[in-house]
Amino acid sequence: MNSMIEDLLNPAYLPDPTKNVSLVQTHISMVFVADDFVYKVKKPMDFGFLDFSSLEKRHHFCHQEVILNKRLSEGIYLGVMPIVYDGDHYSIGEGGGDVVDYAVKMKRIPDERLMKSIYNRGELTADHLRDIAQVLAGFHRDAQQSPEIDHFGELDVFRFTTDENFEQTKKYIGTSIDREDFDTLSQWTDHFFEKNKDLFRQRIADRKIRDCHGDLHMEHICLDTPISIIDCIEFSDRLRYTDTFADIGFLLMDLEYQGGTEFSNQLWRFYAEQTGDIGMESLLTFFKVYRAYVRGKVISFQLDDQGIGDDDKAKAVQSAKAYFKLARSYID
Repeated sequence: MNSMIEDLLNPAYLPDPTKNVSLVQTHISMVFVADDFVYKVKKPMDFGFLDFSSLEKRHHFCHQEVILNKRLSEGIYLGVMPIVYDGDHYSIGEGGGDVVDYAVKMKRIPDERLMKSIYNRGELTADHLRDIAQVLAGFHRDAQQSPEIDHFGELDVFRFTTDENFEQTKKYIGTSIDREDFDTLSQWTDHFFEKNKDLFRQRIADRKIRDCHGDLHMEHICLDTPISIIDCIEFSDRLRYTDTFADIGFLLMDLEYQGGTEFSNQLWRFYAEQTGDIGMESLLTFFKVYRAYVRGKVISFQLDDQGIGDDDKAKAVQSAKAYFKLARSYID
């Protein structure tokens, strides 16, 4: 019996004509990349903050992914398609057989137009950064806001998330994170919370807790006209209902991880001019630390994925280490 991956890498079992199919894996998804479209399948994982363990849950979150991402990427997310098994082969689309999973169908974005690709070619400009800042400031201004969403900006609620991060990375001490960095970052985070209780309350009062993107880094921004931003967090309201600084801080951190500190500073200035968030650098640093740590955590999760080979796991260790070191560098 063929595996689902083996079949879906065969153009014959995809719903749209294509000559080529490749597979990109993350800790939570299998992404089948065809010539014109992309088919994203959620892995049956349960990390606590994310639960794709049942077919029903994966179906629900596929639809959530389409709905939520249309906020910033109209025309990219095309719908949810069943994956069926006829006893011999797996295929995507309506047809004979049992529905065994679901895939989000997306229009394929040209890799060369991604912000990260443009940056790597040395072609990122101040105009790009100004346009991105304008899109994000407008999105954050108009994003849903409510007393329910405000709740997730409360210090004790957000602290649950950072405590979860440290708890889930204990197993990687000595592998992708040093014991000293782990202890220093966890203690610094506790200290920041204790010193800044009023700041968290003020951000709620200023209506800065919104239904945000949640996973805002350079590989998710397509610098076409108009700008499209993809792959928001669909699997957890808790991780998406957050301070707008958690969004912009992620993108600034990602630029700095790639060596683009000057671009990060420039993007921050453009964004702050749009939003009026002047003089908030200490809180911005907190969210950069938080985002770099989360990035190191989720990359470390790949070490537990039996479907990922040893070479890719070795790369994951090095990448996760670099993110954890970046988090530490913000507080030294």
